[in-house]
Parts: sequence; structure tokens; C-alpha cells
Amino acid sequence: MDLLAERKTKTVYKENNRTIKLFIENYSKSNILNEALNQARVEETGLNIPKLLEVTKMENRWALISEYIEGKSLDELMNEHPEKQEEYMNMFIEIQLNILSKKSPMLNNLKEKMKRKIAETDLSDTIKYDLNTRLESMPKHNNVCHGDFNPSNIIIKEDGTAYIIDWAHASQGNSSADAARTYLIFNLEGKKEKAEEYLNKFSEKSGIEKKYIQKWIPIVAAAHLSKASEEEKTFLINWIDVVDYA
Repeated sequence: MDLLAERKTKTVYKENNRTIKLFIENYSKSNILNEALNQARVEETGLNIPKLLEVTKMENRWALISEYIEGKSLDELMNEHPEKQEEYMNMFIEIQLNILSKKSPMLNNLKEKMKRKIAETDLSDTIKYDLNTRLESMPKHNNVCHGDFNPSNIIIKEDGTAYIIDWAHASQGNSSADAARTYLIFNLEGKKEKAEEYLNKFSEKSGIEKKYIQKWIPIVAAAHLSKASEEEKTFLINWIDVVDYA
């Protein structure tokens, strides 16, 4: 097997025309089965995603086996061709808008998921209450949301076809929440200028005013605190603290 990527909880390999995502021992079975179910449900929307082939165990570790998509990530292409940044950013946003145009009624509810994540944090009861009050006030939508939409999760084949990978955090909910998450990811990576470019272009292309996306930022930041590194936690808490909750 050829090593493709290593993460804190999983290692990704290529074997023939398959991608094997091998999780660490004792990783939550329910999380693995939920990711597999997300991928299967999103596959039914007609989006270009790798087909899930198998959920199995290898050496007492859970594994998800999917189609291997030959190509380069959009992140790699952005780094290799700085002169094409605008073209790639436009492509990135168009792919996200296509995802957000889809419906998958059996996916987890985004607002309920965020409520659970906020409850898991060490934030004060007052801040949790304020965040949940804001969350409850948000319009109820049911668009497919990727939940971790960034250029590393887009594979571009040689013929230009784009495939979206990594559906572990997928849910159905408000498009602005998904955009807020992408905005935070760019900032977490220290790409502040790219984050602002993304926010401006997404607002322009989607017709969603920036203020509606920005209202989601503290909620999304709080929802990702529980699994963040210490460095990321400091960054995310700043996004929560600077907000006027009135």
C-alpha cells in the first residue's frame, strides 16, 4: 500500500484503485459508521464524490475503503500556480455552491450537531447560553453542508473534473454556516488574505450578505473547540470573545 496522508486519528493509503482510510485502534465505531453513512447519502445526491466500497476491519482497526480518484488537490494546484489564484478561488466557490444546492433529508441536522458540540466545550454557561440563543434564531435551512470544505478536500482529475472528498462532518443546514467554517479554516491556516477573498467572492456569487455569514462565525468557532489543538483553541476563542451577542 502507498501512503497518501497521516492524521492524528487515521492514516490514508492507496491500494490499486482504492483509497483505504485506516483509523487508530479504539476509534469510535459510531463515528466511523456515521462517516460511511454520510458518504453513501451524499453519493445519492449525484455530486462527484468517491464511491464508498466497503467498511471493514484491518488488524483490529476500522477502515473505510473508497474509490481512488487520480489527480491533484486544489490546494496543491493553488500552491503550484500562484498566477491562477483567482481562477482557482472561483472554481472552489462554484464547487461549494453546487454542494449547497443539493438536498439529503437523512443527513444529521447542522443546528442540532452544533448544539451538542457547544455543550461539550469548557465555555462558561453564560457564553453557551448566548451562543445557543443565536443558534436558535438562525433560519432553518436544509442544504447539504460539507462541514470541512477547504482546497485540500477537492481533487482535480487530469481532465479537469472535480471530486469532493472527506464527508465525515457533513450535515444539512444553513449555507452561511458552511461558508463561515471555510472562512475559519483559511484563517486557522494563517491565510488571512485568502480568507477575506473567499468571503467576498462567496458573498458575491451566492447572493448572501457577508453579515449573515459573519453571524455564524462565533457559533462555528465554538462548535469546533472540543477537537481543536491548544493553538487552534486560542484562535477560536478569540473569534467567540470579540462578538457582541446582543
